[in-house]
Amino acid sequence: MIIDAQVHCYEADTPIRPWAAHLHGPPEVTGDDMVAAMDAVGVDGAILVSPWTLYRFDPSYVVGAQAAHPGRFGLVKPIDTTADDAGEVVAAWASAPGAVGVRIMMVGDVGRDAGQPGVNAVLASAGRVGLPVNLLCWGKTDVVAELARRHPDTQLVIDHLGLRQPFEPPAPPEPWADLPKVTALAAFPNVVVKVTGACTLAHEPYPYPDIWDPLARLFDAFGIERCLWGTDWTRAVNLLTYEQGVRPFVLTDRLTDAERDQLMGANSARVYNWSPS
Repeated sequence: MIIDAQVHCYEADTPIRPWAAHLHGPPEVTGDDMVAAMDAVGVDGAILVSPWTLYRFDPSYVVGAQAAHPGRFGLVKPIDTTADDAGEVVAAWASAPGAVGVRIMMVGDVGRDAGQPGVNAVLASAGRVGLPVNLLCWGKTDVVAELARRHPDTQLVIDHLGLRQPFEPPAPPEPWADLPKVTALAAFPNVVVKVTGACTLAHEPYPYPDIWDPLARLFDAFGIERCLWGTDWTRAVNLLTYEQGVRPFVLTDRLTDAERDQLMGANSARVYNWSPS
């Protein structure tokens, strides 16, 4: 069983469902397109994250994609932490078909400190209803540490290795420079990390052999059981193909078969309490 821990689907920019901003990638990648890409490389299911860049806090497109492919996608919805009812929105989302988690985009002022009421309301509500909270948090791992301390019963999922990742080549000169700040979060048992988009940080060409030494440091810190593989497709479309995001992890000799099974499927199934069918 292979589960991609983060993919995005969306339709073309139209007046019916207009985009809030530009997204790097094709004019559209429908749910059907995503399933076809998964089928081509043997990915059984995926955590489908509503693309905040395009739709902000409206998950209606991914809800429709999941309804069309109910056995293939679990859904994650971004939450507006500035809304007075942020906690109630989380609780309501928990009962939506296919819902497996929520997401906080810690960009701009969101997450500038650990005391923000809306952020804490989301984490508290998610803990009560059993939904993992995905955090886009590069540059704010110190805040994540305090949030993890405040909400020990809430599952926190660090997006994209906790590192800033490119939308187009080349990779940053020192893409792993902040990795020690991320591995420090392993001290909190309620924190896991998505190994999503790792191949976009490579300086060497496919199959990206230079990602494995820094990933080994991450695995040593968290344990393989607290790491979730994924591609962050389609954000990575200008750097590699979907197959190139999958195959290095399937074929590498740096993982045992048992570790590969955990990293590429079993861990996501456990964290999100969801499996493809």
